[in-house]
Amino acid sequence: MSIFPRISLRPEVTEYLKNVFLNKEVLAAVGQQEAESRFHKLLICLSHPPSYTCVRASTHLASLEEIRHKLGEELKKMCSSSAEEFSPQILPHPQIPDVLLLPVHGPRPVKQLSSEVVVGAQCGSAVLRGAHVFAPGILASPKYMKAGDVVSVFSDLEGRCTRGATSFQGNKVFVGNGVAEMDRSSIFCTDEPPKGIGVRMVEPLYQSPSFDGVLPNLAFLQNLPSVVVGHVLGPRPGERILDMCAAPGGKTCHIAAVMGDQGEVVALDRIRNKIDRIRQNAQMLHLRSIKAYCFNSIQAVSSEAAHETEGPPFPPESFDRVLLDAPCSGLGQRPNMASTWSLKEIRSYQPLQRKLFHAAVHLLKKGGVLVYSTCTVTLAENEEQVAWALDTFPCLTLQPQEPHIGAEGMLGAGLSPEQLRLLQRFSPELIWDQTETTAPLPCRADRDTIGFFIAKFLKN
Repeated sequence: MSIFPRISLRPEVTEYLKNVFLNKEVLAAVGQQEAESRFHKLLICLSHPPSYTCVRASTHLASLEEIRHKLGEELKKMCSSSAEEFSPQILPHPQIPDVLLLPVHGPRPVKQLSSEVVVGAQCGSAVLRGAHVFAPGILASPKYMKAGDVVSVFSDLEGRCTRGATSFQGNKVFVGNGVAEMDRSSIFCTDEPPKGIGVRMVEPLYQSPSFDGVLPNLAFLQNLPSVVVGHVLGPRPGERILDMCAAPGGKTCHIAAVMGDQGEVVALDRIRNKIDRIRQNAQMLHLRSIKAYCFNSIQAVSSEAAHETEGPPFPPESFDRVLLDAPCSGLGQRPNMASTWSLKEIRSYQPLQRKLFHAAVHLLKKGGVLVYSTCTVTLAENEEQVAWALDTFPCLTLQPQEPHIGAEGMLGAGLSPEQLRLLQRFSPELIWDQTETTAPLPCRADRDTIGFFIAKFLKN
């Protein structure tokens, strides 16, 4: 059900995306009316959350059924202490052996109150997926707000609310009601940046459990397509795997878990504190096969055949499998009510991805597997990159993906029907008006996702 306006984008970005989704190949295949309908549905569904929460279970530490039982017990405890009765349903995914699905209930009839707290768009999106409001995300609150006050929470769509304001009349949307955990002065009038929960959500517009501190080593919140990537890569015990753009480490840890923590998973990222987070996650999940380095993956290929040190750069053909989960424009993320990015910023990712691709191919052994993925919806960062890669690297061939639960690739990059069938594009707009049906959750889950793209190559 659509209750929010379509995602707010700069006019030139909207026009750019429209040209992508109404390209000549698409128009020839489905016609003007259907192409326009899909584009309109895309802009609407991006501002709304998926109809479920996806949890990746640490099945290297316990069985799926055991984790499902423990998670149910933990969530029952949380629900019994909350203001509303809410008994979450937990369902295993029918095809993916380490995924649990929890339905999201919403939008619900929640009455708006006179006391308003305004949060940033990123914070508002997190609330729509079950989070409480953390103090750094609060931009405005009533002048005399005290801990214990009941407030309505609104998300600032265009980033125009001044931090510390007492009210805001700009473009905002209601995301639910909560109880203030802090006085206004503790949020805005301190020398140190505020920490912790600022508003505890008790009547969210979309209800799903908060996972803050819940079974941190057994249940990991991750979008369904991101879990699919780890399985498509197909890591095997004893192999050496490279995750080129690894932060925050969800896919890195999943790869290590899938291979039973036997072998080596090298994680690279160029930002130091993100590497620390990967190491913390690996330690928490008892994964010893992960080695994380702060390094720019574009420069990860060593010019010397034999390399003295253990870490990067690495000699060519050092890895059995490479995951390039590339930096991208992120236009597939949900919910996302607003993006202030310019067209220049969105277009800047294609050349960066190609530099990373060059390094990935050189680091991959002959007979090795390369998986390329993004969380965006553009052709330039997805199917066009595949067409470019096949043309640039004759040693690469596209491979079937398992599991393949998304749609096929999108028309518009000159790829053949056979090649498009080998690609996996998660396109929530294709079933947007069908997600309100009574279809069982596991049937809806594969399509009601974030926008995402996966390509799998073999190096011959």
